[in-house]
Amino acid sequence: MAEKPLRSSTAPETLLALPFTGRWLARNSPARRVPSHGVDLLGERYAIDFIGVDDRRRTADRRDWRTFLATEPPERFIAFGRSLLAPADGVVVDVHDGEVDHEGRRSQLALVPYVLGQAGRLRQGVGAVAGNHIVIELPGGATFVALAHLRAGSMRVAVGDRVTTGQPIAECGNSGNSTQPHVHIQVMDSRDLSVAQGLPMAFRSYREWPRGAREPQVRQAGIPAEEAVVEPLPVGAGDAAP
Repeated sequence: MAEKPLRSSTAPETLLALPFTGRWLARNSPARRVPSHGVDLLGERYAIDFIGVDDRRRTADRRDWRTFLATEPPERFIAFGRSLLAPADGVVVDVHDGEVDHEGRRSQLALVPYVLGQAGRLRQGVGAVAGNHIVIELPGGATFVALAHLRAGSMRVAVGDRVTTGQPIAECGNSGNSTQPHVHIQVMDSRDLSVAQGLPMAFRSYREWPRGAREPQVRQAGIPAEEAVVEPLPVGAGDAAP
């Protein structure tokens, strides 16, 4: 079967709300490179990862011998268990649960077996890579948004549910192909991640602290820079600068 041609990068961006409250660190941003995760598999072309942080940009509440030599419990990471919100109005068309939340890996030693297991996870299929995930069909029926690596047992929606922007739908976890708790979000042209192609997206109304900056910039719409910290603006804060 012939591969579908990639959608043009000039396709219009789908504008979303950030799917959380509080501060999160952007990783694998399409502002840095496309495809953002290095591959076009599973609709990831324009995907972005967000890792929960505290006011000091820390992703975990401690460092100890496990940080440098072993794996770490997911509960010590700030993102783990944080509420995730619907980034747009739509209808839930896929919910996958049951993948375990495995331990985090900041240690280079702990990352070795993880990297060696990469090919095996791909062979196991979408669940082993995306972990627990939710797919929402956006109005019009041609565009879908997926949130991945969700916490096992935290799903608050089912297939067929209508959701509104900002509605709690799950919690951040560490399931699937993930080295520490985070949320992966992407827009695509199919509800089926195994055949989907990624589509461009942008986020509206947020503060952004670029890497090394002390003061935030306020964005009406955009894609966070790599290693920037972002925080959604309150609803109605409309005097943002592009």
